[in-house]
Order: sequence, then C-alpha cells, then structure tokens
Amino acid sequence: MEEPMISLTVLGELFDYNYWARDRQLEACATLTPEQFLRPLGNSFSSLRDTLAHLVGAEWIWLERWLGHTPRSMPAWEITALAAVEDRWRVVERDMQRYLAGVSEDVLPRPLTYVNLNGETWTYPLWRTLLHLVNHQTYHRGQVTTLLRQLGAKAPAVDFLVAHDLGLRK
Repeated sequence: MEEPMISLTVLGELFDYNYWARDRQLEACATLTPEQFLRPLGNSFSSLRDTLAHLVGAEWIWLERWLGHTPRSMPAWEITALAAVEDRWRVVERDMQRYLAGVSEDVLPRPLTYVNLNGETWTYPLWRTLLHLVNHQTYHRGQVTTLLRQLGAKAPAVDFLVAHDLGLRK
C-alpha cells in the first residue's frame, strides 16, 4: 500500500479552503441577474450555472464513491437559479464534512476502486482522490472567475494564501 503523501490535517485545511473560496465566489454570483447566471458564454460548461452545477455534482459523485456507491451519471438536480446551487451545495458540504470527520490517517493510503462515468474502472489511494477533488474544484474556480469577469462582475480573490490572510474559516 502506498504511503500517503499528504496528512489528514493538510487535507482538512484544503477542504476548508475549498468551501471558503466557494462561498466567496457564490457571493459574487449573487450580484448577477438571473439572465446573466444562465447566459451561455462558451467555456468548459456553457454558463456560470452549468459550471457551478458541475462543481457541486462532481463533489457529490466523489462523496458517493468514497461511501462505496457507484454513480452512473451526474445528478439530475433541478438547478435553474443560484439559490438552488447554494441549497444543494450546503447539503453536499454537510455530508462531506460528516464523511471527512470519520476518515483517519490509516485509511488514507488504502486503495479506492471506482467506476467512472464512462464505465472505466480506476484504482487510486484514497488520499489521492481527496486531493484530486480539491484540485478539480480549484481548476473550475478559475473558470468561474473568468465567467464572472465576462459578465462584468467583480471576481473575488480566492487564492489559498489569501484565504489565510483573510482568516480561513474553520
């Protein structure tokens, strides 16, 4: 079994940062009109709504995998407004925090085998998949920043060190 390259403490800090940055971006999204939120802009996902729906859906999928389930597709949630994204994400975050609270250092190197949405089977140590989710969210947060700017909104700074400078929530 591969030894974890990251501690549970650092993973916890990264997940705290992840939610801190998400909350700042959701606050910026709240300044937009419903039309702006849904406007197609041409990115990995068509609109800000679609990008945020992907982020919360991906987080849910990884949580389901860690809980031993095999989701076959992105969730079919009715997300037509920012409030729906926020409501869904609060539930996923609550469940994620509950899951993370039960993870111990000794399980981090254990292999996680899962089937992705294309039907392919993959195996990685648990710690690597946890780190992957945070990295995935960071990647798409960059896209959210671009979309906010394209819509004329002020995009907040969501860098990891900025989070600490501004008092990362615990």
